Amino acid sequence: MKNNYPLSCVDCGTFSCHTGEKFPKFCVSKNLQQEVLDQAVECYNDEENHKTMLAAAKVEFEHYCKYTRVEEIVSFAKEMGFHKIGIATCGGLLKEAGTFAKILRLHGFDVYGVCCKAGMVKKEDLGIDPACNAVGENACNPIFQAKQLNHVGTELNVLVGLCVGHDSLFYKYSDALVTTLITKDRVLGHNPAAALYTAGGYYKNKLDSIE
Repeated sequence: MKNNYPLSCVDCGTFSCHTGEKFPKFCVSKNLQQEVLDQAVECYNDEENHKTMLAAAKVEFEHYCKYTRVEEIVSFAKEMGFHKIGIATCGGLLKEAGTFAKILRLHGFDVYGVCCKAGMVKKEDLGIDPACNAVGENACNPIFQAKQLNHVGTELNVLVGLCVGHDSLFYKYSDALVTTLITKDRVLGHNPAAALYTAGGYYKNKLDSIE
């Protein structure tokens, strides 16, 4: 398989950057550009970035392998002192988003959610191939989801099952920090990691045929 990049962390698997031993020759930590690392570390001095890292570290330390993702998001939001939580949800996961909203409200948060089809913009108005109307005429609208949550002033936005690519646009246009509760995978019950766990067996032929 052709790859125009040098070997990197995904080719390692030793987690030497955590253990501090047996570094491969291509180790990213040992072959990095110091100025890139310095720039990254400097960014943590930004007030919001610093606060976020402290909160994330505390949640990890106190609840690692103890809390579910839902509980971790609640804990993180409390550590950050947030009160307004936005939910950007797929229409197919409105029930799950509603349950999550109830949990957040029980913990004292103000919650505002926006469905992917909100605004009801036609796909043809966005220049999308008419053939795509076979799965619905209205387009998913992740940029509107982000901008509507920006408009109401949410402090943390949570993604619930946005499509691949749509989630990318939401991340791009959200003013608030974003975390993900559910990553959509209709085939695997929204557990995309299952394809990786079975890549050497059941799923091998499927992965080999990806175009």
